[in-house]
Amino acid sequence: MLLERIYDPDLSQTSYLIGCQVENVALVVDPRRDIQVYLDLAAQHGMTIAAVAETHIHADFLSGARELSTATGAPTYVSGEGGEDWQYGFEAERLVDGDTITLGNITATARHTPGHTPEHLSYLITDGAFAQEPGYILSGDFVFSGDLGRPDLLDEAAGMQDTRFEGAKQLFTSLKNAFLTLPDHVQVFPGHGAGSACGKAIGALPSTTVGYERKFAWWAKHLAADDEQGFIDQLLDGQPDAHAYFARMKRQNKDGPALLGERRAPRLLTADELSRGLEDQTLALVDTRPVDQVHAGTVPGALSIPSLGQAATHIAWAFDPESDEADLVVLADDAQTAAVYGDHFVRVGVDTLIGYVSSLEGLPTSVPQLVSPAGLARLRAEEPDALLLDVRNRSEHAAGTVPGAEQLSAGKVLFHQDELPTGQGRRVISFCQTGMRNSVAAAALRRAGHDVVELDGSYSAWARWDAAQNEPAAEEMR
Repeated sequence: MLLERIYDPDLSQTSYLIGCQVENVALVVDPRRDIQVYLDLAAQHGMTIAAVAETHIHADFLSGARELSTATGAPTYVSGEGGEDWQYGFEAERLVDGDTITLGNITATARHTPGHTPEHLSYLITDGAFAQEPGYILSGDFVFSGDLGRPDLLDEAAGMQDTRFEGAKQLFTSLKNAFLTLPDHVQVFPGHGAGSACGKAIGALPSTTVGYERKFAWWAKHLAADDEQGFIDQLLDGQPDAHAYFARMKRQNKDGPALLGERRAPRLLTADELSRGLEDQTLALVDTRPVDQVHAGTVPGALSIPSLGQAATHIAWAFDPESDEADLVVLADDAQTAAVYGDHFVRVGVDTLIGYVSSLEGLPTSVPQLVSPAGLARLRAEEPDALLLDVRNRSEHAAGTVPGAEQLSAGKVLFHQDELPTGQGRRVISFCQTGMRNSVAAAALRRAGHDVVELDGSYSAWARWDAAQNEPAAEEMR
């Protein structure tokens, strides 16, 4: 048996290629939308992709299952569990608990493991060349290394009410009846790693075992004591902010993501072409430089995506393809680099990257407004109506913030503009921890028409400045 783990550090998302090396056929589970990596892996191993499967209706990325099935002719397998409200809206083979996918010596058995979502499936993998029992489980967003899939995303991202409690109960039952009944040696391959918002404390290890989780996971003591309420309380406490774009991902994945087909390479635009497009708002520039360079001057209305490694995450925070009709032009050294940005963007359904420019020469630029930590108090005194906005997560805000700051995470600000001040002269003064998330959020809000001032150096710089102001008093007390 061949098992290949394909990990996207941008979205902390994992997909898998499972292959039978006797018949050279493979199953891909939870593929992302830029599918070339799977085609290349299959070709590298001399295999044919013969099946594509989903564990559940994802919220954090746009599925590539339809895309890969269309490209290869392989059937798509999705969950038929969860009831009428959780059925996929596109043509695919429906699996229920106990159904199997067989490829040569490999058997993938679907297990219904609801909790993170009502329709969630995990796949038990049996390598028939060596054993007659499962040795592996692809757990999707059910069990992670050291954590569990959060059951509150339907409330947080999909606008539902109080589904977290039923989801938490379902997770308890799924652990009890579908996970802890497995032998300790079964290896667990989850759908996410550390950094994903689909859990609150996901470990960085790429895999774990049933026995290890049974003994050491935070939830193990509750299952051992059959303490459902204690499990629910600890599970729901402290879950991170859910990004606003999750609602769009959930809806599009259920209905069936649009097919990309053969994608065109981004083309080089002249400064004049881009200037005309910026003026008539048919184009938007994605400034990919580090934050300090953006702060030295950027194109008015440009989006700030400071890290290629987080380009999917940040573009999904900063650009809503359902309400913004502009095509995107990325600042990149060459077409190949621009295409990599395009790969990241389509993972979250931003499909409108058409071109690139290699410099800002010939384009109008301006310097974003900044305020130093020392100048913040004066600015707030001059503009008492301004909103001091902490765009970090809830837990970061609760651990310490600038006095008087309100919290709305960078992944939500563009989609919750009703919570921001509007009108002539009313500003937003924004900050994150070190400045990267704030640059993304501030640029998106400026493009949306808000007057935004960034706290230079963000909370870290302010905290150092504040500590320095208190040092003389501390010395006198000593």
